[in-house]
Amino acid sequence: MKKSLKILGTLFFTVMIFSGCSKSFSSGTEKSSDTHIADSEKSENKTITITDSENEDVEVPVNPKKVIVFDIGALDTIDSLGKETDVIAVPTESLPKYLNKYADLESAGGIKEPDIEKINQMQPDLIIISGRQQEFKAELANIAPTLYLSVDYTDTWESTKQNIQTLAMIFSEDKKADTEIAGLETKIEEVKQKAEDSQLKALATLVNEGQLSVYGSGSRFGIIHDTFGFEPADSEIEASTHGQSASYEYILEKNPDIIFVIDRTKAIGGDASNNDVANNELAAQTNAGKNNKIISLAADVWYLSGGGIQSTSLMLEDVANVFK
Repeated sequence: MKKSLKILGTLFFTVMIFSGCSKSFSSGTEKSSDTHIADSEKSENKTITITDSENEDVEVPVNPKKVIVFDIGALDTIDSLGKETDVIAVPTESLPKYLNKYADLESAGGIKEPDIEKINQMQPDLIIISGRQQEFKAELANIAPTLYLSVDYTDTWESTKQNIQTLAMIFSEDKKADTEIAGLETKIEEVKQKAEDSQLKALATLVNEGQLSVYGSGSRFGIIHDTFGFEPADSEIEASTHGQSASYEYILEKNPDIIFVIDRTKAIGGDASNNDVANNELAAQTNAGKNNKIISLAADVWYLSGGGIQSTSLMLEDVANVFK
């Protein structure tokens, strides 16, 4: 999602307004603004205005020191930018393993139900939310500037990259973000080339208490096809957040060369004993089953996180396992 950035100068600073950034992804050649906050313009009460994922302008402080983060992808990026000490609270019960160090912070409530009273007592400078807290946005905005940065699954990497750049501008870490993005793009090209050369057809699946859903291009896990370059085993899967319901008979019919498995039950700490896709007799008859290419992806990364610097890198490592 394109973020229109309007940098608002404080006293003695020039007002700088940046426009012309489209909210859509109609053009793959469009890039987010590469404008940076000059060192001479940094100030304790400096603000920037960001057009968020609901097309609303949100004025946020530059270099906030008391940030509550519900969006795990944003937390991931903030951590990568070296700003972990600015985070004062997170949903501590819903963290992926690679961000476990934040479990010792104050809990901001549940991933779907923020603790409004507690958050108000913390007096944060900034609150960053995901779609799971969207219905609380107005209430949270009465406490502190509340920024909603979603990932646009029609162009996951471009959207992720722009969210990284937006957070980098907020925390004055543009150069570090540019370096991280360049590194990720190199890794993406390496995996994409291998995927395209292999000509293997892949199917992304999510399993939850024995029930299957599949995901295609333009969907929540469409990054596997759209960015990492794996040809879909079924190009007609409905693009949606929750996927398309499927059966093992469907999987056998589509006969993918690779089956990527995301175990939701495992990600949320449930009993995943009914989710063993690799040992299902129908899945075992597919090309993926016969060639040991039913790949279990890191459930906490793919289901709880995504859209951050570290999660993108971990996802690349995950899918690259198919070539080992």
